[in-house]
Amino acid sequence: MYSLKKFWCLCATILLITTGCGKMDSADVVKEFTDTVNNSKSYVLKGTMEIYSDEDTFTYSVEANYLKDNFYKVLLVNQTNNHEQVILRNADGVYVITPSLNKSFKFQSEWPDNSSQSYLLKAIVTDINNDAEVSMEEVDSKYVVKSKVNYPNNADLVYQKITLDKDMNLNKVEVYNASDALKVKVNVGSVDLKAGLSEDDFKLEDFVKETNNNTTQNNSNNSQNNNENKGNDQCEEGDTTCKVEEDKCDPKTDKDCQNSKEPQCEGSNCKSTTTGKLEDIIYPLYIPSNTYLSGKDKVNTDNGERVILTFGGDKNFVLVEEAAMASNEFEIIPVYGDPLMLNDTVAALSENSLYWTSNNVSYYLAGNDLTREEILNIAQNMNQATSVVSGTISNEK
Repeated sequence: MYSLKKFWCLCATILLITTGCGKMDSADVVKEFTDTVNNSKSYVLKGTMEIYSDEDTFTYSVEANYLKDNFYKVLLVNQTNNHEQVILRNADGVYVITPSLNKSFKFQSEWPDNSSQSYLLKAIVTDINNDAEVSMEEVDSKYVVKSKVNYPNNADLVYQKITLDKDMNLNKVEVYNASDALKVKVNVGSVDLKAGLSEDDFKLEDFVKETNNNTTQNNSNNSQNNNENKGNDQCEEGDTTCKVEEDKCDPKTDKDCQNSKEPQCEGSNCKSTTTGKLEDIIYPLYIPSNTYLSGKDKVNTDNGERVILTFGGDKNFVLVEEAAMASNEFEIIPVYGDPLMLNDTVAALSENSLYWTSNNVSYYLAGNDLTREEILNIAQNMNQATSVVSGTISNEK
């Protein structure tokens, strides 16, 4: 009798174990992944992001840094043109920094809490937990969780699929439109959930210091050669930070030799002759219906050329274009709006305007008659056009 009772107890135990170790349902996966993310005090995620726009694919390398609570630093590098931008959130605000231009936008924004972000773990968890109809399937020994997304500035993005391995490591995030077309894909290379970051890793001053240190080093090198560069009529009297490059070309064999003799200035007191020149005017491939180009002006500025396109009709708006130029000093531009991922760049979106830089051309689009969707459509089609015609920076006397 004792053996029979023991046998039945053993069977019950085995049954309990086998049923308890069965496949996880969506609620189990969501809870475990949520706990994994929430238990991380700081993390560093590295990977690549692909944005699909019609027949074009824009690829970025991504590094997302996070520290509780609400400290973010996202490094984005366009792999086609090596254009780098940084989205930074710290105790002082939200910034989009473009190191090559020595500029930053400062936003009055709740980013990233006010929208989905396919490369931020907290945003992904929020989307999953906010969807009462979240679903899951097991594919190739991995969990694929499907949930709705919230992109208020891009209504085309509707849902996402998150791929997790058995240890709740994030492998991939895919974002789709209503027609089930893939629009954004993030392939995760690594996630360090114990990164040990601190607030010192999220300072805007780090980017400013990097620029200033490079400038200081260049100025120091220039000062050593100061005696060799007397008589430079492009520099103010007494300035020790300005120099003329030595003529290292042969005018008989180098057709660009004349240009290489132009004075090259560095330092805050130097009168640089570098100007921005547009090779051509770039027109949008999309404009709202019953809207037409009503004016075109090209003006000269202190830094080069600026083109102003005026559109009239049912949807009045203005489009300004000029060659992108680096500022001599780190510049912070206030914006009441949000950072916006725009194909090949991070743009600054406000209520009725958009500023972005693509292929060495800076754009400013503004119109009270335009919806945000129309602003986005115009800007996205400008980016397609710049693959054919782009801006350049030239040196002119």
